[in-house]
Amino acid sequence: MGRSTGMPTIVRAGRRRRGTAAAIALLAAASVLIWYIEKPAPQSASAGPRGIPVTAGQAEARNVPVELEGLGTVQAFNTVSVKSRVDGQITKVLFQEGQEVKAGDPLFQIDPRPFQATLQQAQANKQKDEAQLHSAQLDLARYQKLAPTGFSTRQQLDQQTGLVGQLQGAVNADQAQIESAQLNLDYALIRSPIEGRTGRRMVDIGNVVQTAQNAPLVSITQLRPIFVSFTVPAERLDRIRANQAKAPLTVIAYGMDDKTKLAEGKLTLIDNQVDETTGTIRLKAQFANDDEPLWPGEFVNAHLILAIRENAVTVPAQTVMQGPNGPYVFVLDANDAAHQRPVTVASTQDGFAVIEKGLAAGDRVVVDGQYRLTDGSKVKIDEAQQNVARTAAQ
Repeated sequence: MGRSTGMPTIVRAGRRRRGTAAAIALLAAASVLIWYIEKPAPQSASAGPRGIPVTAGQAEARNVPVELEGLGTVQAFNTVSVKSRVDGQITKVLFQEGQEVKAGDPLFQIDPRPFQATLQQAQANKQKDEAQLHSAQLDLARYQKLAPTGFSTRQQLDQQTGLVGQLQGAVNADQAQIESAQLNLDYALIRSPIEGRTGRRMVDIGNVVQTAQNAPLVSITQLRPIFVSFTVPAERLDRIRANQAKAPLTVIAYGMDDKTKLAEGKLTLIDNQVDETTGTIRLKAQFANDDEPLWPGEFVNAHLILAIRENAVTVPAQTVMQGPNGPYVFVLDANDAAHQRPVTVASTQDGFAVIEKGLAAGDRVVVDGQYRLTDGSKVKIDEAQQNVARTAAQ
């Protein structure tokens, strides 16, 4: 009875031990297989570590302008709203909208007939008064001869003298009326007062214009030369005035993208007071504008050239990184290893950073790809990208 009770227990225990051993063996085999599959391929002893691909460049010495930048507005050199000086009906329009005109070119013709009639009437009145004056002068000459003989009284002589003077005054008044009528007749042909470009026509043929309405007929703007008005911080005023006293300062106008150069001119005005609300000073520059790259009302970026920094060390702007201790660049040694070097940036303009301290002309630097680098990293220079970067810099 004791034998029959112990044997099943022993059989079951043996089976459990054999199952556990098989599971352990299976796990061990799987681990070895996984390690074999995932292990890295062996490197040859001659193959070194792979470098991080970067684009390299070189610090260069160049003459860099010291600039002040400000947002500017283009202003016409002269702007005139042409208005009529006489009343009348417009019978002719003698220009095309947007046409270039010179001073004195005809623009509008107002019906001249009323003014011609007034002129002819004034001329007729003068002829009549001149005839009366001539007759009175002859009578005065006779009285002057007869007065000494007693055939003419002194009173008659004085009266005739007064009549001659009165008629002379009438003739002079008639001449003034003639000149006034001639002036109105001239005003009937409206001419351009300046050289420039016409704008939109405000009135058409057949309309009656009146001086009391003071309505403009067309506007004319002078585009050559032209002004750009802009503002800069007032704390730069002393330096601007000092440099302007030595020689006229150059101003370069760029498009709103701040890359497209439009024109180059000279500073002509430093305003006589600082704007207290904004802390800025208004400046004005004059441009020849021969090819008309500047247009009145256009917004531009004005760059005032204060001085030229000669032989300044420059690198592409993206070369400079910002770290917790300030700006730095990665400099490459002879073995193409990148080393972090702190620098002092004087200014950044036109896509270049001017390095005041930390670099010398000719130093090799990392231009692109430096975000993956650490101090001492081995790099692999991308020649294709380097050629592209060199071409863009040139």
